Amino acid sequence: MAVRATLHCLTGCAIGEVLGMVIGTALGWGNAPTMVLAIVLAFFFGYSLTLYAVTRAGVALSAAIGVALAADTLSITVMELVDNGVLLLVPGAMEAHLSDGLFWGALALAFAVAFLVTTPVNRWLIGRGKGHAVVHQYHH
Repeated sequence: MAVRATLHCLTGCAIGEVLGMVIGTALGWGNAPTMVLAIVLAFFFGYSLTLYAVTRAGVALSAAIGVALAADTLSITVMELVDNGVLLLVPGAMEAHLSDGLFWGALALAFAVAFLVTTPVNRWLIGRGKGHAVVHQYHH
């Protein structure tokens, strides 16, 4: 269950991160505003995936928001801290353009490391009846 929860988190984070970087790069923004946009969108899409699944199971939106916040906040936070930290540590990654292999390679490395670090966090949460253990009851 922890691996599935982390893959769910990674999916939302990846959609937001890539979209944020594409938008920031296309608009010629610097690293800091692009990274902020990517992080905001990662949270947005991460929460949105849970909201979609939980509301589809018949939970009211207001209750589903509470479920999503409780289930995903720590996971997304760890994922974002690790993947952005890795990107900052890879020489040239923040200056790479969307057409550069370095951009995509560094991003893939960042997501892989973030997945490895976030999976035990999700396992810990689930073991305590928190995180995606809360969402799991709504899956069909």
